[in-house]
Amino acid sequence: MKKSLWLCASLLAASALLFSQTPSGVPSAEQQARGWLAAFNGGDRETLKAYLEKNRPSWLEHLDDELGFRAQTGGFEFEKIEESAATRFVALLKEKDSDQFARLTVEVETDPPHRITKMELWAIPTPAEFAIPRQSESDAINGLRKRLDQSTAADRFAGAVLVAKQGRIIFSGAYGLADRDKKIPNQLDTQFRIGSMNKMFTAVSVLQLVQAGKIQLTGPFGKYLTDYANKVASSKVTIHELLTHTGGTGDIFGPEFDAHRLELRTLNDYVKLYEKRPLEFEPGSRWQYSNFGFLLLGAVIEKVSGESYYDYVREHVFQPAGMSSTDSFPEDQSVPRRSVGYMKQGRDSWKPNTDTLPYRGTSAGGGYSTVEDLHRFAAALQAHKLLDAKHTDLLVKGKVDTPGGGKYAYGFGESDEGGMVCYGHGGGAPGMNGDLKICPQSGYVIVVLSNLDPPAAQRVSDYVAARLPVK
Repeated sequence: MKKSLWLCASLLAASALLFSQTPSGVPSAEQQARGWLAAFNGGDRETLKAYLEKNRPSWLEHLDDELGFRAQTGGFEFEKIEESAATRFVALLKEKDSDQFARLTVEVETDPPHRITKMELWAIPTPAEFAIPRQSESDAINGLRKRLDQSTAADRFAGAVLVAKQGRIIFSGAYGLADRDKKIPNQLDTQFRIGSMNKMFTAVSVLQLVQAGKIQLTGPFGKYLTDYANKVASSKVTIHELLTHTGGTGDIFGPEFDAHRLELRTLNDYVKLYEKRPLEFEPGSRWQYSNFGFLLLGAVIEKVSGESYYDYVREHVFQPAGMSSTDSFPEDQSVPRRSVGYMKQGRDSWKPNTDTLPYRGTSAGGGYSTVEDLHRFAAALQAHKLLDAKHTDLLVKGKVDTPGGGKYAYGFGESDEGGMVCYGHGGGAPGMNGDLKICPQSGYVIVVLSNLDPPAAQRVSDYVAARLPVK
């Protein structure tokens, strides 16, 4: 999928820092930006704490987040100044430990001491002028192998990786531990939680029912969920809009989810909890990622097929694709090869993500799979074992522009990886991260799964996708 768009709230904690190391004559906003970067890159807790105490005490509670983000990224380097005025500064930065670029915007007060009034850091696609040169396949794979060894040694990656070309696996490997307490290593058949990657299975299921004439893409979802409480929403939001995140149906995470996390056991439980909410915007007017929209699609699949969502995807997606290690069994059921997810606790330690997990995965995300199964899924999709050619193209063809330069299709993102067009989907939550890229022009399929926080897997898939030859 496209590179995710983020705004690190913890960086705002540093936005009030005042520095005087930069030369006089440099505009105030640029001085603040360079000063912040120097302190952030240094990664010293006491230095950051002292500055926060002096300049923005209310952000002291984010100090560990700040340091964690520094450890995650390795810090940033300035690559290009785009704007430098007295009270506003904009520059391109690049993560030291990845290929990820970001745009930093800093605005300051007009009068001394020129405190920062605004600071934003947004991930962006690699600018054309900084494009990464393509390599031979062997050089790209050798670089990937070295990168994985380094990232694992630095405790920034644990998981499994598979790269295939025209159906033939050209690289696969497993790294780190599936269970740190029991010292169980990750294997190629380790089952990792995949977060939002489940949306691909949901979208395939919907398109199967469209292909069978049982669902209309242009029809409102209320045609199928006739007892939905918010009649305005159910009569206006179409299946197409749910599939493309343009329906305005909102998210599921927040205080309500936290309060009912283990009580939400069926898709209908989620629908009943959130169905009275108003729409967040006029359907079709813009793109906004909506987990609830994909929960509604799961409920539609159940209503139309007469089966539970879980039974439907097992029979119509997993079995035809040969995906014997993919499912969404509840967290309280034993799944012998399912890894433990680990999320960062403070700067240097990890803890299991157990207390953040839902009862089970849903049509919006949260199931589990292996890199081998996701390779089988990609192969089945391309061989039209799941949908005919017409509906496969409809499924994966980008339809709506998304922040960061990509397009969203139906449960799949379409991205241009430096001249190599790919489609697929990522998934991420505390203690889990995954990414699937299917690149038909070049014939490559890239699968990376990790049992660590994002962007552990995304960094790896982006690294190799940027270097493999286009043809």
